[in-house]
Amino acid sequence: MAVVEGPLSKWTNVMKGWQYRWFVLDEAAGLLSYFTSKEKMMRGTRRGCVRLVGAVIGIDDEDDSTFTITVDQKTFHFQARDAEEREKWVNALEITILRHSSSSKRVEQKGAVSAADFDRKLAETDSYLQIMLNQVQGLEARIEACEDLAAKERYNVIKVTAEAMIEAIKHSIVMLQISKESLNGPVMNGSVHEAILTSGADFNHFGATAEISGKKGRPTELRVPDVVMVTPPCLDTPASIDADPSSSLSPVSPRVPERSYSSSEEEDFFDAEEFKNAPVSPLRKHGNEAGNSTTTEETEMEEENEGNEDTCQEVIKAEDDYYDELYDEQDKEDLGSLEKHGSIIAHLLSQVRIGMDLTKVVLPTFILERRSLLEMYADFFAHPDLFVKIVDMKTPQDRMIQLVRWYLSAFHAARNSDIAKKAYNPILGETFVCHWKIPGMEDSGEKAMEGPCEEATRENLAFIAEQVSHHPPISAFYAEHQTKRITLDGYIWTKSKFLGLSIGVHMIGQGVVSVIDHDEEYVITFPNGYGRSILTTPWVEMGGKVTMSCAKTGYNATVTFHTKPFYGGKKHRVTSEIFAPNEKKPIVTIDGEWNGVMYAKYATGMNEVFVDTKRMPVVKKLVKPREKQGEFESRRLWQEVTYNLKFDEVDKATEHKQRLEQRQREEARDRKERGVAWETKNFHEVGEHWVYDRPLQKRLKNPSPVSSNTPTPNS
Repeated sequence: MAVVEGPLSKWTNVMKGWQYRWFVLDEAAGLLSYFTSKEKMMRGTRRGCVRLVGAVIGIDDEDDSTFTITVDQKTFHFQARDAEEREKWVNALEITILRHSSSSKRVEQKGAVSAADFDRKLAETDSYLQIMLNQVQGLEARIEACEDLAAKERYNVIKVTAEAMIEAIKHSIVMLQISKESLNGPVMNGSVHEAILTSGADFNHFGATAEISGKKGRPTELRVPDVVMVTPPCLDTPASIDADPSSSLSPVSPRVPERSYSSSEEEDFFDAEEFKNAPVSPLRKHGNEAGNSTTTEETEMEEENEGNEDTCQEVIKAEDDYYDELYDEQDKEDLGSLEKHGSIIAHLLSQVRIGMDLTKVVLPTFILERRSLLEMYADFFAHPDLFVKIVDMKTPQDRMIQLVRWYLSAFHAARNSDIAKKAYNPILGETFVCHWKIPGMEDSGEKAMEGPCEEATRENLAFIAEQVSHHPPISAFYAEHQTKRITLDGYIWTKSKFLGLSIGVHMIGQGVVSVIDHDEEYVITFPNGYGRSILTTPWVEMGGKVTMSCAKTGYNATVTFHTKPFYGGKKHRVTSEIFAPNEKKPIVTIDGEWNGVMYAKYATGMNEVFVDTKRMPVVKKLVKPREKQGEFESRRLWQEVTYNLKFDEVDKATEHKQRLEQRQREEARDRKERGVAWETKNFHEVGEHWVYDRPLQKRLKNPSPVSSNTPTPNS
């Protein structure tokens, strides 16, 4: 068979940039080898290699020279000189992948059950996907041409729903492939990528899917990073082969290593994002001809985090009386890959279907975060100074801008890493109470008047949350600052859905921020959360469009949390626009990452760093000791579960968790038998909304005429 060779640039993490390499594609061996130069290739000194059995090729329509190979749980990025050269390499790689993957499948499928039923379903699902894509494209054109704002908003709602359906269809295609692959063995031990590549001789099943990438018929452009990529050893590999990366092999060799490797593992990267903005590669910049380049490989040195932004890990701490070693130490243990829990995850997946409500599905204890969801909601006020500063702004416009500033700062503390764990589902009647000292504000020591937290002073921000309903699961929360005369009254109803390779948590509800001295109420909504890559290493992101509006002033804002696309793009991106009353053009636009830095551009031409979560110290919440808490306060209620999770006693943690849940079921059964309704402690329902029983407005001697207990027209 033919051998294709020539120069390409490869992204390396050591140098944080593109490096020239000489590549050799051995179609017979199914191997792409690379060398630091053509001379090194002639001497047989191989720098690394990429096995192509079960590999997936990805291309970027916005860049006509780059492509990726994903295999062996690694993603390699390459850059050719131009589109024509990229096409040559991609075509040769795809032919090699198809040949070896098809050969592997023929061996594995001897005596196996026919996959014809799966093939038909895949074809049907792909047809639905193409229909939805065409409809959304037509809807986007209609939205663009629509001048009626109300109609445009209705179209946008339909578009968001349709896009969610598209994502579900994509995931169902992947799940069908996983199921099809499971005919040959356990899902956790198979190569999903291989199943995708070998699902049909002419890949008709993915014709429509491939069109998403702008090029029909390219089977490997199905962009599915959230799948298991455990590739079995190459069938052409003799058992006696030494796969030591340090060994020197001839450029064309039948000896194929069992996994892709590089002699410098730091050189390889996993979905690196910075390569998109990297300088032009040496190959394209200088137009190097084959064999005429020089290499910087001999002079490469490990860089000590050069260029990395300084991050602020500081937490503003308070007195030791409020320190709780069980809860105040952050839960930073990584879950790692869930493949080691394959039987548990496979059993969990066997219980669910696409779009299914996960409310009644019990998740395994080892993925739980060591705190209640009620406490996580308190992290909205990790920067309480930004919240109370809304009151100090002199104009309605400045108050709206400050509200958005606080809102955008409110999410990183609850999700300060990519570790995907789930907080405890609160027990009905559970409460969480805490307060914060405001940085830079003098504290008189005078206790707050009948506030939600008995330890708080008038200069503290006090918080209380309660689980007011179990079916559906509704959490209500309230915060107030008596001196600044500002409150937040809110509730969130979570609804989880299974999306194939992700779990979506929809946040249904709202919050009302009341600036009492200005008689202003700002209604805010909340984004959705997603647990991605649930079969491999889970990670969390947020998505969806939320709104903020003030009926009195007419100022309003939108915040969009962008989910990472299947291929390319950045994680955790957020954008926002702030509008003056009756204006279509924003007065401020904001762009950045909700757990990083966000930048604002004003209509006046001014630019600024709007929020920098990397440099903002988190203000520690103050919670009274567990021994002084009531039976149903979060930290005391869950302390046995938390203790055992902290010390990796998962079985004991599960036992205590089940006891709490069983007690809740028994109490619910008892109330039903006695015909007694559940009575909440601190919140009550007004229409479809939940509000705090004793808000600051009611307790003040000169309250605002605007009552936070009355839902606004926009709510």
